[in-house]
Amino acid sequence: MPADISDRKGAFYLLEGKRSFLPCLSHMYGDGGYEGHNFIETLKQRTGWTLTIVKRSNKHGFNLLPKRWIVERTFAWLNKNRRLSKDYELHTQTAEGFIYLAMIRLMLRRKSLLS
Repeated sequence: MPADISDRKGAFYLLEGKRSFLPCLSHMYGDGGYEGHNFIETLKQRTGWTLTIVKRSNKHGFNLLPKRWIVERTFAWLNKNRRLSKDYELHTQTAEGFIYLAMIRLMLRRKSLLS
């Protein structure tokens, strides 16, 4: 995939063939870069997933966007892992594996706190 491809076009490359790996996924949230009837409809046709665009408000200064905090919180959790704080990996599959390990560790810790 070329480096100068837009996020909207790149999303289809990224999501191509991922439906079988993500059987429970049915809905996603995106920012304004993914807005547009054509993109949302094509995503629905290719994957069966629905997309909700989280729009920014016109207010100046800090304001909490609905659902955006979930993404930011997850990035913060991942950055607590030293291996994920920088891009050390040569292959994307290795980086993806470390992300899975970090999230498994987080879920196990949460489960042990609930028990």
